[in-house]
Amino acid sequence: MHVAFFLLLGGALARFLLRHPGETRTPWIIALSVVLAVLYAVPSAGAVRGHAGLSGRESARDRPRDRLPAVPGWLAAVVAVWMVLVLLAPSFAWCAVPLFYTGLRMLPTRAALVLVLVLTVFVVAAQLRLAGGFDPNLLLAPPAVAAIATAVFLQMERQTARQRALIDDLIRTRRELAAAERRSGTLAERQRLSMEIHDTLAQGLSSQQMLLQAADRVWESDPGKARAHVRTAEAVTEHNLDEARRFVHDLGPADLARGTALDQALRALARRESGERLTVRVHVDDAGRVPHVPERVRSALLRIAQGALANVREHSGARTATLTLTLLDDQVVLDVADDGRGFTPGEPPAASPGVRGHGMPAMRARASQLGGTLTVESAPAEGTVLSAAIPLESPR
Repeated sequence: MHVAFFLLLGGALARFLLRHPGETRTPWIIALSVVLAVLYAVPSAGAVRGHAGLSGRESARDRPRDRLPAVPGWLAAVVAVWMVLVLLAPSFAWCAVPLFYTGLRMLPTRAALVLVLVLTVFVVAAQLRLAGGFDPNLLLAPPAVAAIATAVFLQMERQTARQRALIDDLIRTRRELAAAERRSGTLAERQRLSMEIHDTLAQGLSSQQMLLQAADRVWESDPGKARAHVRTAEAVTEHNLDEARRFVHDLGPADLARGTALDQALRALARRESGERLTVRVHVDDAGRVPHVPERVRSALLRIAQGALANVREHSGARTATLTLTLLDDQVVLDVADDGRGFTPGEPPAASPGVRGHGMPAMRARASQLGGTLTVESAPAEGTVLSAAIPLESPR
């Protein structure tokens, strides 16, 4: 638009000099043309330079008022010089076209429309003066062109404003989604940490406490049994320390290290949990398919077995417990059954002797994270059966 202004100004000056050589008004025309060019190119107070440095996304109506004070004065000076030129030489009228858009870009809508109206009146008057008489086409064409140009510009401004609002909404939504994902990730990590601590460190410390208490009770009467309890507690401590190190490094259960199959890990767990008060057995259906169980499923089922046996050991009073691993076509099922005192599943966890306060929710969460389910069947004096079913991932 700036280039067009200077081309139109230069063309009008050249036309005047060619058609009106040697006239007394020629020096005034040349001087006013230079003044108009300087005003347009180097506006007072750097008004246009300041606006040119603004983002294209920011319209005049969106800018703070303290950024506009130089614009009306500068634009008024440009328009005033242009009007004098048009009165002296009507061929300068077409310089109004760039001034239309300059006003629309820099002024509020109402002020810009007033400017467009004034410029259009001068253009019509200049064209009629050049024609030397009344011409309906010259009377109607400039207002029509000005109206179309103004309507197109204002429509583009509205579309730009809507797009800007949409972009702002998208940016705000993206920030909100990112914040929600961070919160969700934090909560998920806290849940994972709580489950890992419960299924490893807390259970190991509980076993150590029970073994050391048993050793203390028989320390005087049966030193051999007391030392056996202490050695077992030492073994549990060593295993718990291994679990803690792997937990720090975000690894899987220690029993599944070095590619250990799930059935072997369950048998190792059964040996650790078995003692004079509790005997744990393991039964595996279709053992040939056990090595093909995905790692995440193996880890989840082993942790569920650890949590279930901790409940059995600490709350059920059972003498025997059985871990049954069954591989079906589309899922793997782990059943943990005991012959303990049982409980009523509908009772709150604090009142239920077979349910830990945190263990059962953690086991349910592990199963649900892999698309599985966890069910508990129990009744007072009839033992408990916990069943975890997890779908097998499709082979890749």
